[in-house]
Amino acid sequence: MREALDPVNLAIRLPVVLLALTVHEYCHAWFALRMGDATARDQGRLSLNPLRHLDPLGTVCLIFAPIGWARAVPINPLNFRNRRAGILVSTIAGPASNLAQAVVYALVLRLMLGWLAGSDARTSPAEVRMVQVVGLACLFGVTVNVGLAIFNLLPLFPLDGFHVLSQLLGENGRRRMRDMAAYGPLAILGLVMLGHLGSVDVLGGLIRPVVRWVFRLVAGVEM
Repeated sequence: MREALDPVNLAIRLPVVLLALTVHEYCHAWFALRMGDATARDQGRLSLNPLRHLDPLGTVCLIFAPIGWARAVPINPLNFRNRRAGILVSTIAGPASNLAQAVVYALVLRLMLGWLAGSDARTSPAEVRMVQVVGLACLFGVTVNVGLAIFNLLPLFPLDGFHVLSQLLGENGRRRMRDMAAYGPLAILGLVMLGHLGSVDVLGGLIRPVVRWVFRLVAGVEM
């Protein structure tokens, strides 16, 4: 926590977090509109202005840990041209946007490391500092975005994964999920508390392998 509270780390991490949350919610709204529902657009949520999307507690959580959330984008499934397809596409768009951002950060890191390998051994203090800042931003970018994607794909209400799984199941499965929806927030809280206070970090166990995989496959580095 002391490292996370470092002013330099916070200054680099904050824009990464704001971008991750904003693009996530924007993609929900944009794809909902493409599928026929203009509810989010009409309520001002088809925007890249972070202030239109941020949830204070969810943003703070994402700054200090690789999980968090923003205010849910409103949709009206009755407006979709194809209800099931509309829900699936508009819902999965958020986590998919975060995975795409993670890949972009990893590619930037790969390009930077390639530039370092091909540059003169003598580097100025300004270049060293630039490399440190970009490298840290890429580290945060991959970790935050993978964490946000994996967290939101959990099949627990009100997360995106709950709505995706609901549309993939039959009517009986959807009914059971609706019956269990009330327990979703408690399950999410339990998973978060286990990671911080207990010895079983379920969320970390899901997130860390994907983070390492992205760094290895895309950036070409072992983490």
